[in-house]
Amino acid sequence: MNEHDRTLLARGRVATRLPAQDLDRARRFYSEVLGLEPVDERPGGLLYRCGGTDFVVFRSTGASPGTFTQMAWEVEDIETVVAELRRRGVVFEEVDVPGLRTRAGIAEIDGNYPSKGARAERGAWFRDSEGNLLGVGEPIR
Repeated sequence: MNEHDRTLLARGRVATRLPAQDLDRARRFYSEVLGLEPVDERPGGLLYRCGGTDFVVFRSTGASPGTFTQMAWEVEDIETVVAELRRRGVVFEEVDVPGLRTRAGIAEIDGNYPSKGARAERGAWFRDSEGNLLGVGEPIR
């Protein structure tokens, strides 16, 4: 593999795809609960844009197992975001496993990626209307 081949994907944009068994229900959740509107749509798919990054919610006969974080937003003030989402009806996951415990829905996570310039992160997780596990995180500098 030459250097050019190794950079092909590095130059591409990454876009998350989230399955929805009921696309109308998912549209209502993302609009009414998260306050997001699609920037574009096609039959069977809704395109959203947040902070210059795209994600798609698409009609699927399959469903996510919801056992891992599929997509997350990095935010500046996690407490404000969690409080606002709770006000809109979001239920945050409570986690209590070795090395990770939430308190009031927010966990303190040791370590962070050195390139992000943070020493740790605070995180919270919730499910969308389709069972996809989504998260919010705030770097601790």
